[in-house]
Amino acid sequence: ITALALRAFLESRRHYTEEDGPFITRPVNYLLSHVKPDGSISESINNRNYNTAVAITALKATGNPAHDKVIENGQKFLKGLQLDEQDGYMPEHKYYGGIGYGGDERPDLSNAYLAIEALKATSLNPEDPVWDKALVFISRSQNNSETNDLDWAKNDGGFAYMPGYSPHGDAVSYGGMTHAGLVGLLFAGIDKNDPRVKAAYEWITANYTLEENPGAKHNQGLFYYYNAFAKSMTALGETEITDSNGIKHNWRDDLARKLLSLQNQDGSWVNRDSPRWWEGNKHLVTAWSVIALNHVIR
Repeated sequence: ITALALRAFLESRRHYTEEDGPFITRPVNYLLSHVKPDGSISESINNRNYNTAVAITALKATGNPAHDKVIENGQKFLKGLQLDEQDGYMPEHKYYGGIGYGGDERPDLSNAYLAIEALKATSLNPEDPVWDKALVFISRSQNNSETNDLDWAKNDGGFAYMPGYSPHGDAVSYGGMTHAGLVGLLFAGIDKNDPRVKAAYEWITANYTLEENPGAKHNQGLFYYYNAFAKSMTALGETEITDSNGIKHNWRDDLARKLLSLQNQDGSWVNRDSPRWWEGNKHLVTAWSVIALNHVIR
């Protein structure tokens, strides 16, 4: 949460740096105090992938070259979590190329997406094998039988949480993961004209809404959805989205209006519908909301 809040400040329109004082240097030092010998940045063995990913993304956003070695070691740690032949996973296995929490070997698209975002943000070599391996896992998490070689895939173009599984029933596609999957595809170097990108975009246009996390039960993961939505639309480079009814939407205006309407009197945000996945924590949800708004006003 500290890393996400720090990123929200650093990527804001004011472009804060460590020269602005303790409200930046203290969280930076907090992150650095949790650097481990294996390159991870985490308070515990839990969520080491998530924690390291958001930490090196924030440290990179400082623009301070003094953090380069920590970032490089963090990259190596994240790459080491990817399941491949060295871990006994062959290319035909459904988990091949995936990344999990860092405390076990079960990967999922959410962990993969945040790791990929971090590796992209910290300028990992685009020729590194991690990208192609990640694309194998991402593709197998998509409901698109044209490009998914696993039997479970349907054909709506959206993404599930992991190959053949969704927390919202069966292997249903839903908003948070579809935007996360689209970010993963684009950051891993896939062209906008690739059938996987086109299929994901068609799902997004068919399910365009900011009133809910489409496909998710009880609006679970709503602000995760808003955050991933902003990142994927920015990466795609589109200003307008034409939905399946032919209605054009300026996604930046829509997202800004929605987030402003949900902001609490004290400036925070929280998921009022469901606290699942920490969305009852206003510090986390506020950081996600500000990061999303930073993408809106770029």
